[in-house]
Amino acid sequence: MKSESASFQNALIKGSTGRHETFTPRYGWLKKGYDRCLANPHVFNDENSIEQLGVGKNMVRSIRFWCLLFRLLENHENPGCLRPSDFGKQLLDTESGWDPYLEDPASLWLLHWQIFRAPFMAVTWNLAFSYIMLQTFTARELTNAIDAKAREIEGLCNIAKSSFEKDVSCILRMYVPDNREHVEIRCPFKDLGLIVPAIESPEKDRYRYSSGSKPNLPDLVFMGAVFDYASQWYPGQNSLPLSHITFGPMSPGMAFRLSESECGQRIESVCRQIHGVTFTETNGIRQVQFVRTPEELNKECLAKYYGGKR
Repeated sequence: MKSESASFQNALIKGSTGRHETFTPRYGWLKKGYDRCLANPHVFNDENSIEQLGVGKNMVRSIRFWCLLFRLLENHENPGCLRPSDFGKQLLDTESGWDPYLEDPASLWLLHWQIFRAPFMAVTWNLAFSYIMLQTFTARELTNAIDAKAREIEGLCNIAKSSFEKDVSCILRMYVPDNREHVEIRCPFKDLGLIVPAIESPEKDRYRYSSGSKPNLPDLVFMGAVFDYASQWYPGQNSLPLSHITFGPMSPGMAFRLSESECGQRIESVCRQIHGVTFTETNGIRQVQFVRTPEELNKECLAKYYGGKR
């Protein structure tokens, strides 16, 4: 387990804080960034990028950041240029994409999962979801907890606390539901129900992670993340304990804030649909076993879900 912890920490050390320019991802931004980059690989560096994207200068940089963070775009072989990634094409291609306009909440879960894939481009998100176990928190308390955890990891201790403050503000505005009516600028990730107001607390602006059921997260998308997690962090293995899936750093259980029983129920459901995958218990240890590669199984889960939708 020590070597596993080291691998996660090594990945964090190579990461960076968010370059979102304080903007959360907005409806239409990801598709717009993808389409404009498909037509013009250097759109984000052009002098008239503001005109091409129809947003302000800081928003241009923010759209670029979110498209890279969600793995929709990737670096081009030509310096200063970007191109659609294979994942971006699968999801957002206008003609053949799974969900070009991100109308299915499952796609938002799939994009949220990309944040927990290395290389990490927003380590505050990784620390907040994988390592912070506060029952409830204010923005200041969450910032302090993330800053304290970063001080324990060589390579992150030089990040200014102000950077964590900006990221925490963005995280809360990105995920906490907004009950105001007729909000013109809305972040779609609020619909995931990952962070909610701590209703039991009389204190204003106090929040908690929601570990309850996530009805708009399909089992096949969850399981796709499980196999993606296995391929990234446990290459060459043909099994993965439920405890790792639920509680491991950067795991689906932590990223989606699911309980161990919820993860187990979802795994059992998918095992009945996918060939070559079993959910077993040996000496009290529950684990997923698979005879095919996790990469292949990840692709099958997503193709099965989106193929069924189409």
